[in-house]
Amino acid sequence: MVKCYNFDIVCQEIPDQITLAFNISGCPNHCFGCHSPWLWKDEGVPLDEHFLSLLIDKYSSGITCVCFMGGDQAPEYINDLAAYLKKHFNHLKTAWYSGSEEIPACISIENFDFIKIGPYIEEYGGLRSATTNQKLYIVEKDGTLTQYRFSPKNG
Repeated sequence: MVKCYNFDIVCQEIPDQITLAFNISGCPNHCFGCHSPWLWKDEGVPLDEHFLSLLIDKYSSGITCVCFMGGDQAPEYINDLAAYLKKHFNHLKTAWYSGSEEIPACISIENFDFIKIGPYIEEYGGLRSATTNQKLYIVEKDGTLTQYRFSPKNG
């Protein structure tokens, strides 16, 4: 079980999507220069199928995607939540932002439409930096991963 510290509807995390983004607490990465160090603590409400469904029902007319921001302490649980979304809310895209350097073996790629990996390394910058170590992948219908490249035009 993971906990949701907070959530918001955002337009910049996933390209071309209006995203219900869940900030997950209990982050084990503790990246130097992290923009959200309060997420290191294990605080918030349990993020489960019931909580997800309540919020999606409330905001469904205004969102196109659901993104889990964190959850590296329990990637198999994030995978299960994404599978639930694919089964019960298949009109929505699913995304996961992970600080891991690789996609964990327990992740079923078909449960996601987007996956971001890579710890935040301050001198390399975030996803929109030309020198970033982080990667945002689009999961194609055939299960292959295409890296999304931010540019001045799209990002």
